[in-house]
Amino acid sequence: MARKTLRGIRVGVLATDGFEQLELTVPMKALRKRGAQVDVISLHEGKIRGMNLMYPGKKVPVDETVDRVRPKSFDALLIPGGFVNPDALRQSEEVLDFVRDFERLGRPIATLCHGPWVLVSAGLVKGRRLASWPGIKDDVRNAGGHWMDEPGVRDDRWFTSRGPHDMRHFLEGMVELFAEHAPRNHPEKARSRWGRWLVAAVLGMVAIRPLRTALAR
Repeated sequence: MARKTLRGIRVGVLATDGFEQLELTVPMKALRKRGAQVDVISLHEGKIRGMNLMYPGKKVPVDETVDRVRPKSFDALLIPGGFVNPDALRQSEEVLDFVRDFERLGRPIATLCHGPWVLVSAGLVKGRRLASWPGIKDDVRNAGGHWMDEPGVRDDRWFTSRGPHDMRHFLEGMVELFAEHAPRNHPEKARSRWGRWLVAAVLGMVAIRPLRTALAR
């Protein structure tokens, strides 16, 4: 995989109980290894339970709940799959609004397996090319999307894959997408920088004033 740096990028991982273990933990590790801040966003506080196909997996701590965060606070979004996770997410209007706002901001989204279900329910796949688990290809097509049986599909600021067997392709495409398109300048960050610059300017003027007075004598 290309050694792309993601330093300074904040990635939201939208997941709840029933996420496919590898589809969350492996991408999250890859993102953090490249310097990204990664926060798990869920429907509830505490921890969420992963799955290994049909068997219970490990729990992952939740960093934020979807009702308390704003899409503009994140640079990129990852939606892991699993049989249960995306089906639970797509039933939440707060989740769907979050994803719609994320798309409206033009920020990159990566998802795989059953994860595109969330994009389908958000009404975003019409005219888009994407891969997914073959079991939901009809859902993609019925929503107006162009389903592709490929290990990785790039469509503008989306990257999608069929499932965990495509993980290498997914990681490469996700990192490339996030490194290329993730905006680095949130309004909050910009205001923070302006604030620091203003303080520095004021302090500089205060420091220079005694020198000017001394030179004028």
